[in-house]
Formats: sequence, structure tokens, C-alpha cells
Amino acid sequence: MSQTKTTAPPATEEGSGLGVRHALVILSLLWAVALMPIVSMLSGNSQSLIAIHFHTTQIAWFTLSTALVGTFATPFVMKAAAMYGKKRVMVVIAVFGLAGDLLAALATNYETLLIGRSIAGIYGPAAPLAYSMARDVFPRRLVGPASGFLGGSVGLVGLGGPFLSGWVIDNHGFRGALWFMVISTVVCLALVLAFVPESPVRQERTRMDWLGGLLLGGGLTAIVYGIGEGTAWGWTSAKLLSYLGLGLLALIVFLVVESRVAHPLLPLSILARRPVWTVLLATAVASGAILASGLLTQLLALMPKIPHVSGGLGWSATKNALVLAPMSLTTILMATAAGALARKIDTRVLLGLGSVLTAVGFGLGSQIHETAAQFAIWGLIVGPGVGLVMAITPIMIIGTVAPEEQALANGTQFLIQGVAQGVFVQLLFVVMARNGTVVQGTQFYLDSGFTNGLWLISGLCAAGALLVPLTPRVKRIDDTLVGQAVA
Repeated sequence: MSQTKTTAPPATEEGSGLGVRHALVILSLLWAVALMPIVSMLSGNSQSLIAIHFHTTQIAWFTLSTALVGTFATPFVMKAAAMYGKKRVMVVIAVFGLAGDLLAALATNYETLLIGRSIAGIYGPAAPLAYSMARDVFPRRLVGPASGFLGGSVGLVGLGGPFLSGWVIDNHGFRGALWFMVISTVVCLALVLAFVPESPVRQERTRMDWLGGLLLGGGLTAIVYGIGEGTAWGWTSAKLLSYLGLGLLALIVFLVVESRVAHPLLPLSILARRPVWTVLLATAVASGAILASGLLTQLLALMPKIPHVSGGLGWSATKNALVLAPMSLTTILMATAAGALARKIDTRVLLGLGSVLTAVGFGLGSQIHETAAQFAIWGLIVGPGVGLVMAITPIMIIGTVAPEEQALANGTQFLIQGVAQGVFVQLLFVVMARNGTVVQGTQFYLDSGFTNGLWLISGLCAAGALLVPLTPRVKRIDDTLVGQAVA
């Protein structure tokens, strides 16, 4: 294994309170984690206006290009962070993100807009970087709560994001959304520079494994892209099978290359360890299902209600935000408490409980989803489950790998989670479209389609729960800074 240079947090901080400095670090990292979900929400809500303005039928690329570049960049970013410092690399990718945001906001044609959003995708791996930073820069007793709070950012985005998105787009149009992305990235960059200390954990500087990165990033990108186009191409089409086949071939060649190069991009010895691959798999399936569910609930709430054509509820974005507010609030509260719970309770129990709650909640939602009150009922079950899963994921990774492996482990989980989310989203479209119709080029879904989609999400969350027993118990964060799994 590569040599590392580590510096433990000062012993005097162990007994101190949270303090202003630690609070500012958490706030800065929280902004870095939440920025991409907020941008995704703004992108999703503004894409119809963009399609009309630029007269394009290729609006899918507006969000897909950002996701693909983020997937491709992740292995390079995480390796560079391990060698040169996580803060330094976070600043660099934020600068790329800002450049892309500016280009998109100033674009006068759709092609330039896509180039800008693609460049902005380089910022995508900021979230796993922020999670690994929490382990490096906080005293041991604050690592769990800080990681849980960062994981709970999904609740913060879910609570405030819909209100924010609606206000920006309703008052300032899609240009306002694009300029809001610019402002948000500037704030993120300023906070990281001002308040986040550099991680003391380093991996020995070695030659960057460009071939391995191209194979891994290219293979995953081909798979994600192919799945994203599966509905249009046909799930048994030669074009889809070619993309999936080439992607899988690239991943196989990647494994061969990584086993032979002196300084691999992703040491296979890490993934070969049972504690690591089981934790990555279980958390990726659970969190991927949760993230995919957002598409379903937005379509159900916001699509119009048209007899025999569309089974949507026809709510406004503001009403949808109000109805989902209790679920988002319980997500935040549970995620905040998860760090303290992880100091006393086996993290496997917490992850399993979160997966079970989401499975039960979405299953109940498949039967009652016609009124705001019904939405709120099953949302109050889903909310705590989401908070547990999203907050416990980085905590389990912390307890599974050594400090110098943290960035690579978080990056790998991010990759697997992204692939899982992409697959699950496409499965949702297939399931819902079986009970729907196309009117004037727009796909509508009947209530039976939404019901089946909610059952699918419930089943995927249950699958995540079934994977939890495969994971071994990991030491609690306050026991050691070095992640060691125990049988």
C-alpha cells in the first residue's frame, strides 16, 4: 500500500464544544454537498422552458451531460485528492464548475449551453470529497455527527429546494436559474477557501493512472449513457447492447490493467476486502433507490390529472413543497441524530432500519397517494428512513477503511450509487410507461403506473435491507480513527 502522511486532530479539541470554527467548517462542507442536488432540482424544473426557448428536442442532454461528465471525472478527482489534498482538489473542481456555470448562463445557443453544463459536471464528485474531509478535519467525537449532518443535506434540499426553485424560475425564468447556479458556486468556493482546513491525510504522490481512469470512467459512462437511452432505442436493440457490452468490456480491461500497474487508480486490494465491498454495495442500493424515488414523487404530484390519460395530482410546485415539508423535516432530524446513534448502536442496525422504513413507507404510498393527507402519512414513515440511510452511509464507510483510503472509498460508493440510481430510474420509466399513453409527444402515466412505480421503489429499498446482513460489524467512530472491520 502507498505510504501516507497523517496528522491527528489536536488532543485539546477532544474535550471542547462544537465551537464557531467547527460550525463554519460543517456549514461550508454542507454547502459543497448540497450544491449539486440544488442544481439538479433547478435544472429539472427549468428544462421545459429551455427546450421551448432553444427549440430543441434534445433537452435530455441538459441534465444528462452534467451527470455523465461527473461520472467520468470521479476516479481522477478522488485519486488526485488522495495525493494532493482534498481541499485543494475541491477548490479546483469548484473553479471548473464556476467556469461551466458562467458559460451556460451566457450561452446564446443550445450547443454552448450544453458545453457549459458539461464542464460544470466536473464538480460532481464534491460530495464524496466533503464526506471524507469530515473524517480528516474533525475531532473523533464530532466525526459521526458531522458525517450524519452532511448526509442529511438531502432533507435540507428536499425541504427548501422546491420553494427556492419555484421562486427563482417563476420570477426570473430559466436564465435566473442559470445565474443562481453561478452565485451558488461562488459562495461554495468562498466558504471552502475561507473556513475548510486542508486534510492532513496524504497518499504518496505517484504517477496518475490515466489509462485506468479512462477505462473506468469511460466504461461507467457508456453504461449510464446506454441505460439513459434505453427507452428510446429499445431495451433489446443492437445499439443499447453495444453500449452496455463496450462498457462492461472496458471495466473488465480496467480490472486487468489495475492488477498490473505499479500505482493503480483504485487498488483492487481495497475492493477485494469483504467489509468494503459489502458496505459499498448495501449502501449504494439503498441510497440509489431513495434518490430514484424523487423522480417518481415529483411526477405523481406535478403532472396533471386527466381522466383516462394522466393519473397525476396536478399540484403546484409550492403545494408539493408544503406537502413534502414534514417528510423533509423528519429526514433532517433523523440524519442529525444518526451520528450520535452510531456511537451507541451497530451501524448495520441503523442502515437496515432505514431501508425497512423506506420500503414500508413507499409500499404504503402505493396504496394511499391521492390526497395531501395521504401523502403526508406515508411521508412521515419514509422521512426518517431516508435520514438514516443517507447519514449512516458515510459513517459506515469511515468505519470500514483506513484514513488514507477514505477518498477512494467515498468516490467508489458515489460511482456505484450513481450507476444504481440510473438503472433504477430507467426501470421506473419502463414500469410506469406500461400503464400510460403519449399525447402530442408527451408521455403521461395512469394511476396504476404510479402505483407500480411505488411498489418497485419499495422492493428496491427492501433489497437494500436484505444486503445489510452481508456487512460485518465495524468499529464505532469514537473507538478508533482507523477503520477496521471486525468479524
